[in-house]
Amino acid sequence: MTRTLFILLFIAELVSTGVAGTIEGKVSPGDSVVYVDAIPGKSFPAPTQKPLIDQKNLTFRPRLLVVEVGTTVEFQNDDSVQHNVFWPSVGGNRKLAHNLGTWPQGEKRPFKFDQPGAVPLLCNVHPEMSGYIIVSPTPYFAQTDASGNYKIDNVPDGKYTVVAWHEGMKQTKPVEVAGTGKADFALSK
Repeated sequence: MTRTLFILLFIAELVSTGVAGTIEGKVSPGDSVVYVDAIPGKSFPAPTQKPLIDQKNLTFRPRLLVVEVGTTVEFQNDDSVQHNVFWPSVGGNRKLAHNLGTWPQGEKRPFKFDQPGAVPLLCNVHPEMSGYIIVSPTPYFAQTDASGNYKIDNVPDGKYTVVAWHEGMKQTKPVEVAGTGKADFALSK
């Protein structure tokens, strides 16, 4: 009786949590971002981790960062000169433009990204500086390696739209996850 009850509880847990799989593939060019666009009927809690974008040697480090909607990103100036951080849009929406201002070395400024999309980072003081934050609508995302390979684990089984992004380029594909789903992308301008 106890063994039967244990087995039934185990099966119930599997059914209630769903089955998770993997999406993997290759994006050309590398140094891109891939994410699941939406999971119908699911919402996700805002992440508590606060990633850092540093300004050092007149560059944004990392130059490309991918985060989930609701993430607070901290911007830090590690140069001996003042920097400014601003973005003209989020996902192309100019109403979401923002300017964090200008600040000296050693100071941090946080910003919570509540809307999905590509965020082009710029510095008014140093126009040669640029970077990107990609704000994913789900926690299912990956940044490719330099060769373009990526893997997104623990994606619930189902049919989804997967987005691949590289500076100035974006492509979507339908993917079915039942164990392992494959999606390769060849992006071009």
